[in-house]
Amino acid sequence: MLTIRAGRRALEAIRAQGLDPAAVAIVPGAAGGPKALGLSGLDRAVFGEYLPRARRTRHLVGASIGAWRFAAACTADPVASLARFAELYTEQRYPPRANAAFVSRSARAMVAELFAGREDEILGCSDYRLHVLAVRGRWPLTRSPITTPIGFGMAAFANAVGRRHLARLLERTVFSDSREPLPFLGSVFDAFHTHRVHLDRENLNEALLASASIPMVLEGVADIPRAPAGMYWDGGIIDYHLHLPYHRAQDLVLYPHFVDRIVPGWLDKAMPWRHARGEWLENVVLVAPSREYIARLPRRKLPDRSDFKRFAGDDAGRMRYWRTAIAESERLGDEFLAFVERPDPSKILPL
Repeated sequence: MLTIRAGRRALEAIRAQGLDPAAVAIVPGAAGGPKALGLSGLDRAVFGEYLPRARRTRHLVGASIGAWRFAAACTADPVASLARFAELYTEQRYPPRANAAFVSRSARAMVAELFAGREDEILGCSDYRLHVLAVRGRWPLTRSPITTPIGFGMAAFANAVGRRHLARLLERTVFSDSREPLPFLGSVFDAFHTHRVHLDRENLNEALLASASIPMVLEGVADIPRAPAGMYWDGGIIDYHLHLPYHRAQDLVLYPHFVDRIVPGWLDKAMPWRHARGEWLENVVLVAPSREYIARLPRRKLPDRSDFKRFAGDDAGRMRYWRTAIAESERLGDEFLAFVERPDPSKILPL
């Protein structure tokens, strides 16, 4: 049911001492919308049972839905919060042709129900340090809704020419726990200018909303407290699957993911040659549903955003489908915990 891939250093560590939770220092969470519902059982196993076996400081870094999952994991009861998150996400309802303003209001209401009033609890979590990725628009992607479609059209063209050209239009912004920075972002590592902003009780919810603000689907989030003035959008545009220089960290990176590959940016999805590889992934352990597992799910896939259109006018049908995927994901969590108890390096594929 699970595919486990590991970089060279990570595989050596597992051969020597198993997948010891004490060795895990970083957990990334990809953008991907409803796909994350297909990881619900795995998330609950990781944050409810596996990581608490060895309490230590860990960095949770997420874009979009990944950031929301990890904010839930930073609460006092991560299992209950992750379950509530999956429930609220599943229960979304939109009228036909809902505009960006309507979808943004719904997203803001969901963030408020999940996290408003719990900012100090999340940011004061003793074990976890939360880091939320968003992007800040430049030039045509600053404020005007009129220029937004033009700007993202330009971004798609620039990215097609070369990922580095996307940096002319977008800047990475990392909203980070003020107690400790991400251990691998100490210096320049790619073409994107990276802003570092401390999370606090005033900007946490705005950062989470911005991190999931898909262009043309939601509105951008303007002028987030503590951040440089401007318009902020979905962090997955630059960091879709979070291809980051993890190798700079000493310990392991445990990556619960919904596919067994890492695509750098959202605009790279249609470019199969742009998948992550190399030294950045040396200490990464990626855990994902196997293709055989997915083939047995309803519709032979994880939930995704296209389901809103596919089930238009049948919210109850979509919710049943998504709840089935959530329920099935318990098996992923069980298999992960079984692997941890009796790790078999021969079942690990290269990353």
